[in-house]
Amino acid sequence: MANHFSALKRTRQTEKRTAVNRASKSRLRGALRELRSAMDQKDKATAESKFREATSVLDKSVQKGVIHKNTASRYKARLAVRVAAVDSK
Repeated sequence: MANHFSALKRTRQTEKRTAVNRASKSRLRGALRELRSAMDQKDKATAESKFREATSVLDKSVQKGVIHKNTASRYKARLAVRVAAVDSK
């Protein structure tokens, strides 16, 4: 356990930051899961709306420093191709 005030403060800050990052990452994974589910159901309209939501969450994750901007760009590019390939029934 830390003994100095600065070390105690660092511990508190790390715990807060970890909680924020974990929540943001969880939100991102949930958005991607919903998008993949819509694509599996072959529902193009839903997939496109979920893609817009997922793109927004990806961009917010980049702004918060949870993921790298190139990682988000790669996700968006690959998902856009898969959404475009979805055929409605």
